[in-house]
Amino acid sequence: MATPSSFAPSPITLTRTTATNKSYTLFSFSCSFPRIDTARRNFHLRSINSSVSTVSAAATTSIEAGVSPISATPSKPLPFRVGHGFDLHRLEPGYPLIIGGINIPHDRGCEAHSDGDVLLHLEGCASSAFIKEAVKLMHEAGYELGNLDVTLILQRPKLSPHKEAIKANLSALLEVDPSVVNLKAKSHEKIDSLGENGSIAVHTVVLLMRK
Repeated sequence: MATPSSFAPSPITLTRTTATNKSYTLFSFSCSFPRIDTARRNFHLRSINSSVSTVSAAATTSIEAGVSPISATPSKPLPFRVGHGFDLHRLEPGYPLIIGGINIPHDRGCEAHSDGDVLLHLEGCASSAFIKEAVKLMHEAGYELGNLDVTLILQRPKLSPHKEAIKANLSALLEVDPSVVNLKAKSHEKIDSLGENGSIAVHTVVLLMRK
């Protein structure tokens, strides 16, 4: 195939016309390429002209590179919110084992900065203070608790005798009916530190609903 007979791009030009308009001409070129006429088997040249239209932008609209425009419309409040939490603590002799505000009899407890409550934990103070502050912020934001699902993972001790006490204390701290709190515990099948009674972990899922 023959190469283009001419190719003469014009240089990029930038023209500022007025104080309120900016005009940008990006490029304009013309060239010719061969076209095959299959009936006559001759080459005919067809002229191709290409140009890029002038782009105008009003000076009143200015967007800096790398900065996203901020919508003037306020965000719509979400009808519900879902959150997931996870925590893990090492179990060591000489510490109390507190879960959900309930002291569980055991030969070791959570090594931590506060009372070590893996379910309600805040550095430097009783963990119940954290949950009360969270409830306050929830109400201030216009939400209420729809459901709380808790999964505790530990090899020992068995939590079956203490589940109702933990659930009742959680419900009181959250200021909700116990029916919206679900608590379950499982072992770690003697795998890694959780299964060797060396640590305790918890997963929580919370559903908040708009009042």
